[in-house]
Amino acid sequence: MYKSISITVVIPCLNEEKGIEGVLKAMPGFVDEVVVVDNGSTDRTADVAAAYGAKVIREDVRGYGRAYKRGFSVATGDVIVTLDGDQSYPPDAISYLLEAFLHLEADFLNASRFPVRDRRAMSLKHKFGNLVLSITMSLLFFRWVRDSQSGMWVFRRSILERMKLESDGMAFSEEIKIEALLDPKTRFEELSILYSSRLGEIKLNPWRDGIHNLLFLMKKRFARGGG
Repeated sequence: MYKSISITVVIPCLNEEKGIEGVLKAMPGFVDEVVVVDNGSTDRTADVAAAYGAKVIREDVRGYGRAYKRGFSVATGDVIVTLDGDQSYPPDAISYLLEAFLHLEADFLNASRFPVRDRRAMSLKHKFGNLVLSITMSLLFFRWVRDSQSGMWVFRRSILERMKLESDGMAFSEEIKIEALLDPKTRFEELSILYSSRLGEIKLNPWRDGIHNLLFLMKKRFARGGG
């Protein structure tokens, strides 16, 4: 519990045996529940996560969004925090984010990776791609979002029932932010965190996923009429 609020951390994992141990070791003691979604791993990700007390559930259909939706469906906390299993997002920032979340009276808080202070954490190509996607999303939905692709969020679980989340892939990251922005009942805020270089294999295909996410933004904007 954090100030009488129950906290669930949801972590999607695909072959994150190298990183998940460090993530779970650094998990703050006030976190009530850690849900690790094993998205079809072929290594010992699930065994390592279970050994550190995480609730491990399996989602055999591959996909970033698919894994998150599965994890959200079993989360029980009042507030959900997300991060990756590769140690790129800092578990020790959760208390800082929760404090800001409560102070700002937010319903959805996006943890921006920018400015990137660890030069090894993100290539110039990835920085450029993120900038293009974030500017495009901001222009299409009339609200400046510094990091549309961030995978660390803090939000009230109750807002999920008002969201229409369709993406099963990497575009899920921008989609959940769009749904939060478009809901007049949801207060959206953004705060910078320290982003680090990841451990383990890279799942992101910059050109394929970047173009897909760009097209998804267009589809989402014109399918919904922009809210």
